[in-house]
Amino acid sequence: MPVRTLVIANPKSRNRATARRLKSLEAKLRHALGPLDFECTRAPRDAERIAREGVRSGVERLVVAGGDGTLSEVVTGLLSAGLGDYAAVGLLPVGTAGDFARGLGESRDLDAAIDRIADGKTLRVDAGRATYCCDDREGVTSYFANIASLGLSGDVAEWVNRAGKGFGGRLSYLLGALRGLARYRSEPVSISVDGESVFEGALAAAAIANGPRFGGGMQIAPNARVDDGVFDWVIVPAMSRLSLLRKIPLLYSGSHLRDSRILHGRGKRVEARAMNGPVRIDVDGEALGALPARFEILPGAITLLGFEP
Repeated sequence: MPVRTLVIANPKSRNRATARRLKSLEAKLRHALGPLDFECTRAPRDAERIAREGVRSGVERLVVAGGDGTLSEVVTGLLSAGLGDYAAVGLLPVGTAGDFARGLGESRDLDAAIDRIADGKTLRVDAGRATYCCDDREGVTSYFANIASLGLSGDVAEWVNRAGKGFGGRLSYLLGALRGLARYRSEPVSISVDGESVFEGALAAAAIANGPRFGGGMQIAPNARVDDGVFDWVIVPAMSRLSLLRKIPLLYSGSHLRDSRILHGRGKRVEARAMNGPVRIDVDGEALGALPARFEILPGAITLLGFEP
């Protein structure tokens, strides 16, 4: 029996450049993978529904043509419905940043990515579950493949998504970081890892990382692996704007961790609570809500196509 394949394409990805490539993309995929269904997202969170309904109808192979946000929605659609074991997920590098795929060593070569998916090699990878506050409702849940963050990085994600990514992933997030710094105001936060307090005080930013990269190539957690069963967490305490500005170039090489003021480690459950004003979070580059929040690792929750251990 042939594998049932569903392509989930986000035409708005890469600042709507994907919309102009849909016909050629579909033709390439049909040539490499055989018969398939092809569906475009039409609204935020639409990929969750498409993935969930597709797998429930018997789809065994999901191909995601979009960025980290689209992948995060697909992962949420599968895991929220208990369908993580019923379909494998392939990634096409058509998003603006594509930090998750880059963290796995994937290039931006679309044809090479299609060939790897067609080869059928698989890798079981971890996912994260985020429980947070949204619209004054606590206990809202989303899932993520790559990185959740809070503080300044949450503000940057919100601004970048609102302003658009017309300058490309790296420059758009860099401009967002600079804008965020200009308006930066730290808030006191308490953070615990696996039930033990690791930080309490004024926070600049924190990341709960399954993969190593976010923000258009910043290696916030350079040692993170997507298949080791733990998060790498990084906490940047409040600093002067000038100190934070000097840290930005170091993020692209991962050398910011040499600063003894920056805390980092590994764990399976991270909990964070604001001690004063609101603190935003983002999940795979999407600004979804605010603290209080809990982040839990789900080992081996997703099967990726085109990669191997």
